[in-house]
Amino acid sequence: MVNSKQAYADYLLKEKNYSLLTLRAYTDDVSAFERFIKEQDEDAELENVVYSHVRSWVVHLVEGGVANKSVNRKISSLKSFYKFLLRSKQISVNPLQQHKSLKTEKKVQIPFSEKELNDVVADIEYTDDFEGIRNRLIIELFYTTGIRRAELIGLKLGSYDSGNGTLKVLGKRNKERMLPVLPCTAQLLGRYMVERRALAEINDADVLILNNRGNKVSESFVYRLINGYFSVVSGKVKKSPHVLRHTFATHLLNNGADLNSVKELLGHASLSSTQIYTHSSLAELKKVYGDAHPRNRGDSSTFND
Repeated sequence: MVNSKQAYADYLLKEKNYSLLTLRAYTDDVSAFERFIKEQDEDAELENVVYSHVRSWVVHLVEGGVANKSVNRKISSLKSFYKFLLRSKQISVNPLQQHKSLKTEKKVQIPFSEKELNDVVADIEYTDDFEGIRNRLIIELFYTTGIRRAELIGLKLGSYDSGNGTLKVLGKRNKERMLPVLPCTAQLLGRYMVERRALAEINDADVLILNNRGNKVSESFVYRLINGYFSVVSGKVKKSPHVLRHTFATHLLNNGADLNSVKELLGHASLSSTQIYTHSSLAELKKVYGDAHPRNRGDSSTFND
């Protein structure tokens, strides 16, 4: 079964185009399940698993304090693995075909308001040098394109086409998409490129967004940057690049963009992934409705004429 696990890893990497991080998560889950069943029965093999083994693992995880969402993710890894074994004819029955995911609490992500975005862009003073221009550019790119943190970090020097005003983004599973660049962002990109060329040393020459030492920026750096700037203007608990991506989608929907267009801009494979952002749009609509309707302001004069 070691060979089958390696074949599965090769399948995820080469055919599904999963990142190394995602690949590791999937294979680690399968290995954890294998260790569990062997602790119960040292002769147990992954290809001979039945659903009772899976159910026992789920109970073990839940009783160990693992959150339902995390359990579902681990089972998703197993489903993927056994689908691969079924497709490659190493098993004849998928032991998870009847499995139902555990119920999880759906949390609505709270986006930044338009005022909070304007406060960060207009009211905070940015230094007129490489660092200040780069920091503002990162915020603008997140808010005006909706890209993911990994996508921003992965932007190449040639990703931006100033002639067409477009940005080429490499998304999940190595899928490329072209995004329009607003004039305000294009102007910042132009200023940034001038400062970038003036850096004393550039180590990652093919990378667009660099730190002061000429190296590719890290995920933690980008998170700290966004969290730091938005902590000045927002009291929200979560202030991250993903919240900015969420804000991008929500503000577009609030201002009349259709769901399919937002789906394409975000690089989602299906509409179901994009529909989570309609919850925020509905929340905004309910707020406007509640603030504007006379009956919600205690105005009963409508019925007293």
